[in-house]
Amino acid sequence: MLFVCYPRCTTCQKAKRWLDANKIAFEERHIKENNPTIEELKEWHQKSGLPLHKFFNTSGKPYRELKLKEKLPAMSEEEQYRLLASDGMLVKRPILIGDGFVLVGFKEAEWKAALGIK
Repeated sequence: MLFVCYPRCTTCQKAKRWLDANKIAFEERHIKENNPTIEELKEWHQKSGLPLHKFFNTSGKPYRELKLKEKLPAMSEEEQYRLLASDGMLVKRPILIGDGFVLVGFKEAEWKAALGIK
């Protein structure tokens, strides 16, 4: 499994502790140092079943500075993918990519269900 995170993010830290506590093996990837590519984002988006706007970190500074709340609805999917791929800090995190699933953000109940943990 691939765990895409920003180490200074408290939600990412919480998710990582949860993965460790549940003895789940994963490869960690620093989202700011190793930004997702457009191809990865397209694949993750498709596997997640989520609307594309759910991949945006709406509480981040870049999101607010770029006024994306107003701009996103008028942007094409291709423009949104390019924007997400341009700056890892625009991407909601953590992201957990496993066999047949992609989880965006840390919601313990969703992660338990996807990983088959009671």
